[in-house]
Amino acid sequence: MDSIRRPILFVSYAESGLLNPLLVLAEELSRRGVEDLWFATDEKGRSDIGAVEVKTPVEFASLGEVVSEMSAVTWDDETYREVTQRSRFKAHRAVIKHSFAPRSRVEKYRRLEAVVDEVKPALMVIESMCQFGYELAITKKIPFVLGVPFVPSNVLTSHVPFAKSYTPGGFPVPHSGLPLDMSFPQRVANQLFRLRTLGMFMTSSMRKVVEEDNQIREELGIAPEARAMMARIDHAEMVLCYSVPELDYPFPVPDKMRLVGAMVPPLPQAPDDDGLSDWLAAQDSVVYMGFGTITRLTREQVGALVEVTRRLSDRHAVLWKLPREQQHLLPEDLPDNLRIENWVPSQLDVLAHPNVKVFFTHAGGNGYHEGLYFGKPLVVRPLWVDCDDQAVRGQDFGVSLTLDRPETVDPDDVYDKLTRVLDDSAFRERAEHFGELLRAAGGRSSAADLLLGLPVLATAPATH
Repeated sequence: MDSIRRPILFVSYAESGLLNPLLVLAEELSRRGVEDLWFATDEKGRSDIGAVEVKTPVEFASLGEVVSEMSAVTWDDETYREVTQRSRFKAHRAVIKHSFAPRSRVEKYRRLEAVVDEVKPALMVIESMCQFGYELAITKKIPFVLGVPFVPSNVLTSHVPFAKSYTPGGFPVPHSGLPLDMSFPQRVANQLFRLRTLGMFMTSSMRKVVEEDNQIREELGIAPEARAMMARIDHAEMVLCYSVPELDYPFPVPDKMRLVGAMVPPLPQAPDDDGLSDWLAAQDSVVYMGFGTITRLTREQVGALVEVTRRLSDRHAVLWKLPREQQHLLPEDLPDNLRIENWVPSQLDVLAHPNVKVFFTHAGGNGYHEGLYFGKPLVVRPLWVDCDDQAVRGQDFGVSLTLDRPETVDPDDVYDKLTRVLDDSAFRERAEHFGELLRAAGGRSSAADLLLGLPVLATAPATH
């Protein structure tokens, strides 16, 4: 008797911060010999998917080329400045303005629909930012799991008043960068953040975009229930969050959300690292600077970080992951304690190294959790949206300090924060405590167990 096919289809944007955790999960399923694994993403991700196979293949399904509105790394410099400005609401508004482009997701939806018709997945595993993915799953009534690389409240808290929210009233609004224990002015700012978000959809220009969105939903046949504020949560079979409860402010997490910790593959991830591991082993203490794939530094900011490295030279080496296209901003005279890499083969291997003592980061969802997974305290230069939320939590939980002036990268400010975190053992002790919690949550192993334990994978798939 032929075995029943139960295909699992992963869906994500191709940006590394969103794609990588699902790649780790797909690889874990492959390692376990799970058959019929598929991964749908932009053409940009073809090589990444092709490298996943361990025991069983993970088939690549192309969703075409990257669409600019869906990829922050493609935004022009003016847009970048708008979405990373220090006014948290204005930055939040700019992100919505530039990414809420209904027409841009039509082709992606149709391409994914064709993939679904071919693969007939029993289950879809969808990255939480991939709107067209969960809209299609809800519309076609395909069971799906949502993957979340942020702290849990990021996807469980409403951005607007009078809407469903899984967190209590007065909880910090995502992207506000506000703490749980707020002063009166902060409580006012928190409520205004919600009201202003609602208000921006009342403007004539945004109403036109909403009307276009309604037309496109009708054109594509998207189910009305897919539009609800918490649709991606409410309709998911399960929500996998790559965090632990202790790294967010306390609130009752819904049963369907399972917190599994950081998604870390078996290490070393890249044993052939062109001598990087040997260099790390030769240092007594290393500051690792890595600000993700979106950050664009100016010449003045690059110069300031070189100056900080020079000041650290008596006690610490610095490893800096600086993209090649920004290296022309470096001054000619570089200190001997600085090693610059265009790309490290594995950031996880670097963070796992015992000689790395602090992670200087933008505090994106993955970096925040990965640094703490390996017990590394953080110094944070928050970039945008969720980074400010993780930064304030890190300070409140005693694992990090945030720059006072992240927009200017003042050398005195950076040096002060780095030396305080390096010299005060309490930061390391707290980071190691959270590292133990993150590792105990099980990561890729727990996520795979939960996925394979879903009833839908124990029965024949429905015909779509």
